[in-house]
Amino acid sequence: MSLNKMFKVGITGNNGFIGTHLTNYLCLQPDNYTLIPFEDAFFSNHEKLEEFVCQCDCVIHLAALNRHQDPEEIYKCNIELVKNLISALEKTKSTPHVLFASSTQEYRDNVFGNSKREGRMLLSKWAEKHDAVFTGLIIPNVFGPFGQPFYNSVVATFCHQLIHNQKPSIDIDAELKLIYIGELAEHIQELIKEPRTHVAHEVPYSSVINVSGILSLLNQYSDQYLKQGIIPETSTALEYNLFNTFMNYNELKTYYPINYSLHSDERGGFVELLKSRRGGQFSFSTTKSGVTRGNHYHTRKIERFSVIKGKAIIRLRRVGTVEVIEYNLDGKEPSYVDIPIWYTHNITNCGDDELLTVFWINEFYNPEDPDTYYEKV
Repeated sequence: MSLNKMFKVGITGNNGFIGTHLTNYLCLQPDNYTLIPFEDAFFSNHEKLEEFVCQCDCVIHLAALNRHQDPEEIYKCNIELVKNLISALEKTKSTPHVLFASSTQEYRDNVFGNSKREGRMLLSKWAEKHDAVFTGLIIPNVFGPFGQPFYNSVVATFCHQLIHNQKPSIDIDAELKLIYIGELAEHIQELIKEPRTHVAHEVPYSSVINVSGILSLLNQYSDQYLKQGIIPETSTALEYNLFNTFMNYNELKTYYPINYSLHSDERGGFVELLKSRRGGQFSFSTTKSGVTRGNHYHTRKIERFSVIKGKAIIRLRRVGTVEVIEYNLDGKEPSYVDIPIWYTHNITNCGDDELLTVFWINEFYNPEDPDTYYEKV
């Protein structure tokens, strides 16, 4: 199938952890994907749900209830969501490629896992009856930025606890098969482009590590990054993705800017800008009064803005949200802000004099793979 085809994709549960990231990744390729708007309320409005499925080449069913005080409510809700979706498909005689998100909880004989397994089988029977393409995804443990602590993953919980000076504990030191949210989004994109029926498609995990191993790495990041300001060494994809995830749990409104230690004597001043075990690339810019630079975001790069001379406002906004975070920096007290992934950002010279900014980024600039996406803050 041609990769240049425009796919009309609808995502149920698009405001959840996986749904938010998948939406963001598909939006990076506007020539390949059109996202059909979805709201949770559609499941209780038959006309809206029917209108939704009619527009889709592909429906990715992520919507589900994971936790509830009444376990039976989890089962009831998830099966009802599937049945409502099937009803809309049959009523409109629509046969889009349906991808259903299940998980390895299927193998654990719990209420959530049972609901996902039975929902997957219901959709498989619908696809067989109507000669449609169906992909049932068995997804391993997923982690990444913006996951809810105590809900989405142990990684999210540990990151939240360490950032807030809490001491994480381990109940069972289980071995986990992990996939980073970006890897999962890429895998789903490939399945959209090349539809094929799999009643039970096991999404390949990318890492295997014990819970204690995850906590050990995150403790290192907490000690080195939060306490010493050091960008830690991340020699594997898992370590790199864990660190990027960890950074996103900082309380951005209050954490930055961080002042440097300025050492002054009769000769002038001296400041250590950055300690990193990763290498990377340094650059600097001068910016005229009133001028703004940036208005873009990254999906993997780690970046630091250091204001050395002049006055600046750095603005951040998480992609897909409206709240803008502002930081005021002044070269008289040199300071920095680290830019988390998926935050569009800019820097404005708000002073009368020229602004001098030093930038560090963890990888060399590659024009063939810049990982830089324009979006106004």
